[in-house]
Formats: sequence, structure tokens, C-alpha cells
Amino acid sequence: MTIIIGIDPGVRITGYGLIKQDRDKLLYLDSGCIKTTSIAPISDRLLQIFTSVCQLVEDYGPAELAIEQVFLHKNVQSALKLGHARGAAMLAAASHRLKVYEYAPREVKEAVVGYGNAQKNQVSHMVIHLLMLNKAPQVDAADALAVAICHSHRRQSFDLQRRKKNDRLLRRKRP
Repeated sequence: MTIIIGIDPGVRITGYGLIKQDRDKLLYLDSGCIKTTSIAPISDRLLQIFTSVCQLVEDYGPAELAIEQVFLHKNVQSALKLGHARGAAMLAAASHRLKVYEYAPREVKEAVVGYGNAQKNQVSHMVIHLLMLNKAPQVDAADALAVAICHSHRRQSFDLQRRKKNDRLLRRKRP
């Protein structure tokens, strides 16, 4: 049983989602948004993201953090700010000795919807379905849950590959 925190980074709004993976079952734990004040200096906003992620880690005890990678923005300033938010969340995870995994937005959509160019509403719909939620989470929280689900799927495929490799090694060692 592994608890995974997913992060959809942003300087104004950072979405988070926590799930528990118990073999092939996914259980919803929590989700929401870390909203920063737009008039605050960037350093204060990054500190808020950092401390909020630290608090979530302390409250839920996840083993791994999955975060969305920066995608190319037309606006360089937006991409830099997004990178800062990612860094604050990743530093919070690292300060608690969590393993950090990064996924491209296309990879997240592919893992959750089955289509790398899926729209946000399709991602949200599948998050509701996969986690058996009663209502849709906020957009950024749904994206964060999707990142956590993506990581869960990747973990399962990594575990399967590792078991197959171990089985092959054991067969080779038999007399």
C-alpha cells in the first residue's frame, strides 16, 4: 500500500491530490488547491507552496510525489514562474525524503484518458470515474489527481517489469 501525492504546479494555484494505491485499487484521500495572493512577492508565494506541500506530506505521509513537467509556454515569464512553483513543491518533497517523479502533460492524459491530446473536461471525467468520486474536484485538483493516477499506473508497470526480470534471473540461476 503506497500513498502518492500528485502536484499540478502553478504560482497562483497549485493543485494537489492524494491517493492510496493498494495493489490494483486506487483510493481517494484528499485534493484541493494551494492559492497564493497575486499581490504578494514571488518569494512569499513560493514559500506558501513549499510550506503547504510540507504540511500535506506531514499530514498524509506519502511515499512518493508525482509532478507535472513544465511544458513550453509562448510566454517565457510564465514558464519560468511555473518552474519556480515546481521547484518549491519538489524541494518540499525532497526535504521529507520523498521520491519525486515527473510526467509530461501528454503522458498524464494518455495514462488517465488513453489519449494524449485529451481536453481538461475529459481528464476530470476520468478522474471522477477512476476514483469513484461523488463530484468533480476543482480543475487544478483534478489535474493533480490525474498526475497521481498516472504515477500509480507507471508504478504498476514498473513493478511488473521488475518481477519479470527477477523471474528470468531466477530461472537462469537454477541448475
